[in-house]
Amino acid sequence: MSDSGGEGGGVSGSAAGQDSEGDGEPPQHVPPLLPESDYAEVEETPGEAAPPSAKRSRMGEEEMGLEEVVESEEKELGEVEESVRVDEEMRAQENLIRPAQRELLQGEEEVQKGEGAAAIAEGVEECHQNGDEGHEEGETERPEEECSSSRSADSPSVGQHLALDFTHDPQMLTGSWNEYSNFPENYLRGCKWAPDGSCILTNSADNVLRVYNLPPEIYSYAWDLLPEMSPVLRMAEGDTIYDYCWYPNMNSLEPETCFLASSSRDNPVHIWDAFYGEVRASFRPYNHLDELTAAHSLCFSPDGTQLYCGFDKTVRVFYTERPGRDCEERPTVVKKQGQSGIISCLGFSPCQAVYACGSYSRCAGLYSCQDGTLLALLPTRHHGGLTHLLFSPDGNYLYTGGRKDPEILCWDLREPGKVVFSLKRNVTTNQRIYFDLDPSGRYLLSGDTEGVVSVWDTQTAPPDGHEELLQPQLRVQAHWDCTNGISVHPFMPLLATSSGQRQFPWPADSEGDSASDTEGGGAGVSQQEVKQDNTLSLWWAGPLGPPADEDQSTAVLEV
Repeated sequence: MSDSGGEGGGVSGSAAGQDSEGDGEPPQHVPPLLPESDYAEVEETPGEAAPPSAKRSRMGEEEMGLEEVVESEEKELGEVEESVRVDEEMRAQENLIRPAQRELLQGEEEVQKGEGAAAIAEGVEECHQNGDEGHEEGETERPEEECSSSRSADSPSVGQHLALDFTHDPQMLTGSWNEYSNFPENYLRGCKWAPDGSCILTNSADNVLRVYNLPPEIYSYAWDLLPEMSPVLRMAEGDTIYDYCWYPNMNSLEPETCFLASSSRDNPVHIWDAFYGEVRASFRPYNHLDELTAAHSLCFSPDGTQLYCGFDKTVRVFYTERPGRDCEERPTVVKKQGQSGIISCLGFSPCQAVYACGSYSRCAGLYSCQDGTLLALLPTRHHGGLTHLLFSPDGNYLYTGGRKDPEILCWDLREPGKVVFSLKRNVTTNQRIYFDLDPSGRYLLSGDTEGVVSVWDTQTAPPDGHEELLQPQLRVQAHWDCTNGISVHPFMPLLATSSGQRQFPWPADSEGDSASDTEGGGAGVSQQEVKQDNTLSLWWAGPLGPPADEDQSTAVLEV
């Protein structure tokens, strides 16, 4: 795929209307926007629905009576609603959005179109009742807080939310394993749900990003009919993929918002179209020698207008609507003071204009989104370089984890430098081991190098503020190999996990082992059996059956 072809199109969704032959799905055509001068020339074809963005000429309204104006407005509104309905049916037929998914996503579209502030307030209240205790009652939210809270309220979880249930072990529903058996040692390197929950994105050792649709059988509890998952898109990078992330406002009902970013060795940052798997645009960072350099970490700003990229002692900020090489440079070390090392992970506070940077120098820093000013540098407590960090939904806490480091630390950002509690996990590799929080911020989940998934209830932390080790509520042997990726669905009790790691032969430790290896034809290498498990798995972590009000007999997977 050509980088120049992606740059010319920009990120505004110009590739959304191109023909696609590789993914087997018909393309969707986004209706073009017409200038106001052309509105009078548009004539509707009888029997053909007008596109949602089409508008009718208002010339001559001053000559119409009040009743005629009202009738015209009502007729126009009816035509627009009819066109939206027809457009949704076409999308469902094209299998771009599963019918059940579309039913859940309609709640988000209705609130975004302005059903009223009451719906937003109701959604925020429901979000708080589900465990988000970050704001006090009656507190007026700032614009940044309103943005994150409205996103949770606008999501399909409003009125459809099923709480996570960790009183029993999660049940494995399906997964993908044959996809990663064609390439030797094709272990996975993480998985991430799309912001709208419609699909999963994975990264693997063959430098291919894969997108999986959420199986529709999950909605009907027909779990015994679930087949093995197959990717609907494959996006190949040229070299080792350093990081990847979804566009935060991604909505499958709006194809122009369906894209993701990835960074790989000796390549620019690519923006991939999540409908057709093509490069939509690219951002080219250059160093002081005018050489192309690769970003080690990526993260979109919460509103999606900027893309933050981590480099050695520098963060570069690109504007999403302006691909190319123009960017803002924000050094993390000024006059030999600040945060040194490669910026390996980035994250944004959901409630304040603050972002956090983790580096391989084993520390984390807090910066202002406005100009990149260093606000606080957290003490060096980790034993290895930071590989992942995450803000709590209320913005009061920051979780950090490192490579070859057995601890996840929870920092209280209201008192920078204070560790509230620590979480123990088994990490004996340089590989990035992800962890994730549920939407309420109550449960933190992480895998380890032994394949075990641990679940901690953060609300059981001592209220006196004394740091202590928090014990996991649940431990599950999810894989036989390293569980490096875990992601919680935005509004359903679903977990996605990925596993695998690079395998090394073990040398013989004793003369007896060496003799036995030589007799057996070995060359001084232990014949210890290594279990490889390169798998993407989907887990159900909610109620064990359909809701009581549903009158349908469905098979439930046994524990």
